[in-house]
Amino acid sequence: MTRPPAARVLHAGVLGAAVLLATTACGSGGTDRAAGAPSAAAAASRPSAPGSASPVGALTTAQAQSALLTEADLGGPWAPTQGAATWRDGVLKARTDAPDCQRLLDALYADELLGVPTATQAVAGFDDADDAAQLHYQVLALRAADVDRTLAWLRTLPQKCARFTATTTRAGVQDVQVLDLALPEAGDARQGLRIAFFGASDEGGTTTLTLDVAVVRVGDDAITLTDGAPGPVPEDLAGQAAQLGAQRLTDIHRQARAQAGPAAGR
Repeated sequence: MTRPPAARVLHAGVLGAAVLLATTACGSGGTDRAAGAPSAAAAASRPSAPGSASPVGALTTAQAQSALLTEADLGGPWAPTQGAATWRDGVLKARTDAPDCQRLLDALYADELLGVPTATQAVAGFDDADDAAQLHYQVLALRAADVDRTLAWLRTLPQKCARFTATTTRAGVQDVQVLDLALPEAGDARQGLRIAFFGASDEGGTTTLTLDVAVVRVGDDAITLTDGAPGPVPEDLAGQAAQLGAQRLTDIHRQARAQAGPAAGR
């Protein structure tokens, strides 16, 4: 089922973020972006390691949280998540013989496309009860070289894992297809994938689970997005969300640099 309200709201958010970027570039470092702040129910954060000094320009926990997607960005019927979707354990917890494909399955199940977070992290999760859909969105501070290595690996998967078979713990054998997912020119580097799982239903038909994933690097920060649902997912949601998130991260760092400039000169 296509969810046009989400696409419309996200499109408006992208345009709003673009205007905010232009304003910031003209010297308005104090622009208020409170409307983009996540609710406590939708976000959690992991601070940098205790006792370690943060380098100038490093993403803070507050900045990561303010870069998250929100209910206002998505529109109805999305709401803060109530827990893991039933299809996560049912389909994503699976085994296959191909190492790269297994690595992908493990990353999807753990929601760790960029590996285990070790520094600043903020997470938001949303449910669409109408379609049993779930969206996970993360903002992380990572070394650009590490993100680029993962992006390079993701780019190989539409060839290495174009089609493979996976055995799940609850949903039997699944035929899996991995396709390239086009993303808009967001951030400094990016990659999207569409992963579809096809299995047999109890009634003798076919079940389908579709996941759109996107990873975007913005300097030394990264965004990861996973949008999954039984059946189809909206064609443009992942791309618009990635674009909006990249613009927010860019704006956050521009404001931080603008505020640090006068202080550094004193």
